[in-house]
Amino acid sequence: MKLKTLLAVPIVLLAVTVAFAQSQGQGQGQAPGPGQQTQNPPTQPQMPSQGDSLDAQGAGKYLLGPGDVLDIRFFGQSELNTLAQVDGDGNISSLPFLTKPIVAKCRSDRDVQKDVMTAYQRLIKNPQVSVRVSERNSRQPAVVFGAVRTPTRVEMKRKVRLNEMMAVAGGFTERAAGTIQILHTQPLMCPEPGEEAEAAPIDGSKLPMQVIKISELRAGNPTSNPVIRPGDYVQVSEADPVYVTGSVNAPGGIYLREQLMLSKALGMVGGPRKEAKTSDIRIYRQAPGSSNQEIIHADLGAIRKNQKPDVLLQPYDVIDVPEANPFGSQRILSTLTGAFTGGLNSMVSSGLSYRVIY
Repeated sequence: MKLKTLLAVPIVLLAVTVAFAQSQGQGQGQAPGPGQQTQNPPTQPQMPSQGDSLDAQGAGKYLLGPGDVLDIRFFGQSELNTLAQVDGDGNISSLPFLTKPIVAKCRSDRDVQKDVMTAYQRLIKNPQVSVRVSERNSRQPAVVFGAVRTPTRVEMKRKVRLNEMMAVAGGFTERAAGTIQILHTQPLMCPEPGEEAEAAPIDGSKLPMQVIKISELRAGNPTSNPVIRPGDYVQVSEADPVYVTGSVNAPGGIYLREQLMLSKALGMVGGPRKEAKTSDIRIYRQAPGSSNQEIIHADLGAIRKNQKPDVLLQPYDVIDVPEANPFGSQRILSTLTGAFTGGLNSMVSSGLSYRVIY
């Protein structure tokens, strides 16, 4: 054993010397190697890619949990090398010749390494042990879906905030209604000071959900950019459509975000055309759960002069702006058909991908 230890010392010293020389070479202006960074990193933030190392993204502070696997190796005692899995109680209880389990939950691999060395001191003189995380299985992936460009499952290797989750999903689509719903399915495993309430078991009688406004997230409001937990479902709510047809500059479907009034909806499609009869705009409204249709008449000119109240639109309203001599209702059918066809093509082309944040 002493001979093996003496042989291992020059090897370790050689590895340290090589690593130091490489770091000095990089500091003197040499091209960085794979995975290394230059001294002057880009000022613009970059999204993590699958090639980025975990430590470079802050995952060196990873805390262990049940299901994680550790690769434990002993220098000079290869017969003791083992892969140990953290059990359901958060302990490592399968190490050779040890009867007392080692606590691993919510601790780093370095903390566990110190405990392993201490435990084997009564069996081995000056044991040299390395411990590294071989598999990270304790955190369930989070899922982001809804009005995003790339619905995605995200492996939670480290702390991820909501804005980064949205960036990984490709950002919002035009169908985003204005809110993000975050559903918590699991309690926080390793809470930091101030997060103790999030570590409590999920109460089935309450809805463990947060609702975030997209406008506040974009404005940089810290309270609107929470940390996403493992196992979370993040849904960007989709807006219901409203259809505008008839004598307007750009007839078609628009999405109902928050409170949308008739006058604003007409502005979103370019406004009425010159030949439009704006004194008799008709809103066709289908009563929920009924085949009955309500027709609401509106005078845009009177609304603009504050002589009549503006009309609050509801999902699936059809706004028809007539002309002085309309050619019939065929234009309504063609507008709705085009809107539905576009939505169907969008649904067919979208899919659920799988991504990992490193």
